[in-house]
Amino acid sequence: MNSSFEQYEVWFVTGAQLLYGGDAVIAVDAHSNEMVKGLNGSGKLPIKVVYKGTANSSKEAEAVMKAANNDDKCIGIITWMHTFSPAKMWIHGLQQLKKPLLHLHTQYNKEIPWDTMDMDFMNLNQSAHGDREFGHICTRMRIRRKVVAGYWKDEDTQHKIGIWMRACAAWADAQDMLIIRFGDQMNNVAVTDGDKVEAEVRMGYHVDYCPVSELMEYHAQVKDADVDALVTTYFQEYDHDKKLEDKHTEAYQKVWNSAKAEIALRAILKAKGAKGFTTNFDDLGQTDGSHFDQIPGLASQRLMAEGYGFGAEGDWKSAALYRTAWVMNQGLPNGCSFLEDYTLNFNNTNSAILQAHMLEVCPLIAAQKPRLEVHFLGIGIRKSQTARLVFTSKAGTGCTATVVDLGNRFRLIVNDVKCIESKPLPKLPVASALWIPQPNFEVGTSAWILAGGTHHSCFSYDLTAEYWEDYAEIAGIEMVYINKDTTICDLKKELRMNEIYYMLNKALC
Repeated sequence: MNSSFEQYEVWFVTGAQLLYGGDAVIAVDAHSNEMVKGLNGSGKLPIKVVYKGTANSSKEAEAVMKAANNDDKCIGIITWMHTFSPAKMWIHGLQQLKKPLLHLHTQYNKEIPWDTMDMDFMNLNQSAHGDREFGHICTRMRIRRKVVAGYWKDEDTQHKIGIWMRACAAWADAQDMLIIRFGDQMNNVAVTDGDKVEAEVRMGYHVDYCPVSELMEYHAQVKDADVDALVTTYFQEYDHDKKLEDKHTEAYQKVWNSAKAEIALRAILKAKGAKGFTTNFDDLGQTDGSHFDQIPGLASQRLMAEGYGFGAEGDWKSAALYRTAWVMNQGLPNGCSFLEDYTLNFNNTNSAILQAHMLEVCPLIAAQKPRLEVHFLGIGIRKSQTARLVFTSKAGTGCTATVVDLGNRFRLIVNDVKCIESKPLPKLPVASALWIPQPNFEVGTSAWILAGGTHHSCFSYDLTAEYWEDYAEIAGIEMVYINKDTTICDLKKELRMNEIYYMLNKALC
């Protein structure tokens, strides 16, 4: 899987006009080049900024927007009005633009040169004027965008640009995202299903069913030597009982079989160009032919760490959203994972939710080196000894998100959470996290339920609500944010107002 942003770039386009003469045009261009060079040299931006010149007319503005649409490397445009740029000249370009837009409200110089400022300086440095003009036309045209206001050299300004860049990268990644489903939804579960056609129209990704029998064709082609090598890697990377290395035991065979399943899954995902997958523990292949002898939990854990989206029990929306979270999380230190609300722990102000799954929690969030273990798993069509990575998550703050299909729209639900240390689970050997949803257990869980949130979510220590807000804005989907300031009364009002907005918006369209 791709693990960098090197294939992407963001274009920087400066707005101006020719009213102020040739010297002004030269100065605008020089300042813009210096600013782009400074942004790229700051070390704060994950994606390269490319200066695409100054737009001084309607034709120039339209041309650069069309060029951005047709350039696969370009994942977004930053606009900045150095001088007063009459916004009617941007109309045709904005009508054409299909890439995410960030409007940077800044200025080349940090402070007003009080003693030397003259009319020439005023004419040249009119961002306070020009950015409001440009902002008006974007609002008039209902253009979705992010506005960042602040001096371009300030770390906070660069940080906000960086957040938007990561959302742009995730959006670009989603536009050719293929999710493979091995099996269908399970046991009439409603919340993990949804409209796949609308998901492709709105968010870009395509969801395909793949029979497990086709996966087994790849499974049958896996070479024993490759499995042996991967098992060796397991023993090198993870803590484990030395007895597990005894090739004559059932436990070793389960680890070996898990490695074979991982190789087969990776092979079919690569062959199909898929970025994520779902499993169904009621469908592991036919017993009279090639099949998995256990739920491929270890494989799913490791593939998530590589960046493959994963959703349990056919949950394709969570698989896609995890991939999106992983893309935004690249290069950040603390990791992300697919998680499930498992069970509750009532403890007054520290009441919390244990997050886990049968097996599939990503090791990127582990507090310590994961431990490779084999234990009996009594669920699914094939109840058996099953290999898995066991660990608890890091303590700290984080953010979890899910997408639900409400019929007339998708809703992204985001909740700040506080991860706390959990007690040992000697009889439940799974990977887990324990968190308190903000602002507290009672309000956080009630708000999540009222918003229609799923029991699956995609968690990150590094991503904040601002990342998800930028992503929702780019995608044009609703976002509900549950945080330290949330009250149930205000949340209900927000949900009701949102319902009216989307009903009217659908009617008008």
